[in-house]
Amino acid sequence: MADRFDVIEAGGRGRRRWVGVTVVVALVVICAVNLLNRREPAPMTDAEGPTPAPIRSLTRVHSEPNILTAPATREGGDRVLRVVFPDGARGEVRYPAELGLAEMGSRPFWGGWVDGRFRQFVAPYLGEVEITRGGQPIRNFTSNVTLWPRQAGGGSYGQVLLFAFGPWRLAVHDRGPGLTFEQRMTLARQMKGRVTKDGYLVLSAGKDVRLAPPGTVVQGYPAGPQLWFGGGMGELVALVPTPGCASKAKMPAITDGRGRRGEMVCRGDVLVAVTGPPEFRRTVLDDLRITLR
Repeated sequence: MADRFDVIEAGGRGRRRWVGVTVVVALVVICAVNLLNRREPAPMTDAEGPTPAPIRSLTRVHSEPNILTAPATREGGDRVLRVVFPDGARGEVRYPAELGLAEMGSRPFWGGWVDGRFRQFVAPYLGEVEITRGGQPIRNFTSNVTLWPRQAGGGSYGQVLLFAFGPWRLAVHDRGPGLTFEQRMTLARQMKGRVTKDGYLVLSAGKDVRLAPPGTVVQGYPAGPQLWFGGGMGELVALVPTPGCASKAKMPAITDGRGRRGEMVCRGDVLVAVTGPPEFRRTVLDDLRITLR
């Protein structure tokens, strides 16, 4: 401590006296200015003037919905929509125009296994911001696959693998025993996606990843390739190819959530499940038709 004081006071006694006087005068001036500022009213702002720019950290992160809005053709009072499921199977959906199925937009879903551990490939309705929250990934596995932290309120779900296939984003949430680094790397390297000329995502996998065939049920829910129309807090329709549907139909998890009233019907080898207002559900169940090509 003595060394520090020696450095501060170096320069002689006369100089120290003038420094002391200067400090006292400065303190008096500061006190006087503070008193005057307290007595003066705050300056009025011009309501017509420019407003300050928003703080970037407080602004919302924008992201386009992770859905495909494919055009439907008109046939009388009906609409006909050609669809492609994530395994490449094609179909034709016919429905009343007032249902607005094409305008709801569709997104793919599929389940599969890596080293015997089941995981779901889900297209987040709000796109990548639903997973990233505008943050930074934990790591990059490949040029199109990143790892993200566990989401707040995710319950038993853990970290998230986020895949990018062209404009599409697919999320794989860890659950139960988490995937090892090697298993995550296997998924990142062996899951492939291509986008058809009409915008649908078709998936394939290498030998170490097994995708669920149509009609497969895991933990009571269909795990095979599906298309989901709509989402968020609104109406939702799920089309689930299911061979022998009449005897094997199971309600998809997406239409069987808490607070949702889900109903389903078989149209040949395709399960049609729906949630939403009663009139919407009735129209889907009574009037929607789908044919696989």
